[in-house]
Amino acid sequence: MSREAQLRDVLELMHTLMQYRQEPIHGELDKVRKKYSMLHLDVLLLIYHFAKTSSGEILEIGAFLGGATIAAARGVRDSGRNKTLIAIELGGSLKHERLGTRDIWRDLERNLPRQRVTQLVTLLKGRSSDPTVVATVNQALGSNKIGLLILDADAAKQRDIDCYSDKLADGCWMVIDDYYGAAPDSKIAASRNDVDALVAAGRLEPLGFYGWSTWVGRWRGRSTITR
Repeated sequence: MSREAQLRDVLELMHTLMQYRQEPIHGELDKVRKKYSMLHLDVLLLIYHFAKTSSGEILEIGAFLGGATIAAARGVRDSGRNKTLIAIELGGSLKHERLGTRDIWRDLERNLPRQRVTQLVTLLKGRSSDPTVVATVNQALGSNKIGLLILDADAAKQRDIDCYSDKLADGCWMVIDDYYGAAPDSKIAASRNDVDALVAAGRLEPLGFYGWSTWVGRWRGRSTITR
């Protein structure tokens, strides 16, 4: 992609966020963020937008309490089209002043029906790189390709991308958290190294950083969306 086209895409994303700030979905997702997500509201809005407008299916790795999952599900619902939305979560517990939980999986399963999106989401419990989980995702997608990939689990971004690269459509939207942080952090450093290496190799196209630490861009592999 030329620098001019890349800049045009960046400006279009910024304009899209400005438009959503005037619409009801802005306030709705802000409530979702406060209850269920550590992601910035702008990131949730972009996830909603990508799920609503992009072709292909949606894969989320690291659903946590379901904030991004709910945003994506609402995007699917508002698109008026049938799209497969798969969310992978390992589970566990987390100490956090706002979103602490003793059982991530239990709370995730409770939060989706509260937001009336259960029927739009396929939940998978396990590690994203587990061969059984990968096989289940491939079976659920069939011949269809992924048009939106959300990575918000551990630091191994390239591992997860490699696990599902055969299913990524060329131009697939990529939302990758934990790219930036004000203080030194081993998870952020490893995440950034993976993303930067993929950008340098021409496999990822960067389109900006949003919220507190989220990288947004596109996949530039060879697969195309089929229906």
